[in-house]
Amino acid sequence: MKGVGKMENPQEYYKHDGPMTALGTHADEMRELPTDLASLCEVVQGALIHRDIAPWLYGITLTEQQRDDGHIRPMAQMLTRIHELDSRPLTTARDVGHRLPSVCRHFSLMLCSILRAQGIPARPRCGFGAYFTPGKFEDHWVCEYWNAGQKRWILVDAQLDAIQRNALHIDFKPLDTPRNKFIIAGDAWQMCRSGLADPSNFGLTHAHLQGLWFVAGNVLRDLASLNRMEMLPWDVWGLMDLNDAGLTDEKKALLDRVAALTLAGDDAFGDMRAIYESDDRLRVPPVVFNALRNAPENVAS
Repeated sequence: MKGVGKMENPQEYYKHDGPMTALGTHADEMRELPTDLASLCEVVQGALIHRDIAPWLYGITLTEQQRDDGHIRPMAQMLTRIHELDSRPLTTARDVGHRLPSVCRHFSLMLCSILRAQGIPARPRCGFGAYFTPGKFEDHWVCEYWNAGQKRWILVDAQLDAIQRNALHIDFKPLDTPRNKFIIAGDAWQMCRSGLADPSNFGLTHAHLQGLWFVAGNVLRDLASLNRMEMLPWDVWGLMDLNDAGLTDEKKALLDRVAALTLAGDDAFGDMRAIYESDDRLRVPPVVFNALRNAPENVAS
């Protein structure tokens, strides 16, 4: 498997869909959307609502049945459900009660899918937001796209609408999110491993989940996303543990290597693809464990 990815061009690779971003019958609709980034983020925000933020900022309490929509993985299924809730075109913002209950991963996946449909290289990134809880790094996803004019990858937080920006006192432009505001999982791992950061500050504060094991899980989710398998934040497989005790020295050494490759840039693209494809502990299997539902689930369903 050492040759996997050697002949692939990163920008070309991220123009194309994987199983989660494939649009199916919705492809034409997505290609007809606006092309400027700000308008696309508004489209995403008008179709989705963060199921955990909804009662806090938007004044609606979701039922468990509504919250269950947050378990949808593929973009094609998300779009079908979005139109079941409101049949109007995506360019028409839904009222908050008719948006698809989601989490940060879905906002990032939707923007990524639109950009790929428009021929722009894009990929969701898994990591931690430094702008939700003071002093904490909260589990979060953003979208990263290739800006051909500037010749660089740019992070975009498609979730931060005007209401959230005001409530969270956001002091940066979400269309170019600084990398000290969104910490890519590999960076978080290296910060914790080198002693520059305390692993107990990384996780999900409201759920009382934090620690090096949490950071490790996000490193693997980010690796999977870089290989066009953008999983749910609570999907568990392979090398992942649910506590620090399971992180052996051998696992930590492998995670050191994985983290470095996810941060190494386009020059390491082939090696990043190869390590994912060649190691069953890293690659997303056909069945993963949904930690919130406490049950195994088929990835394709």
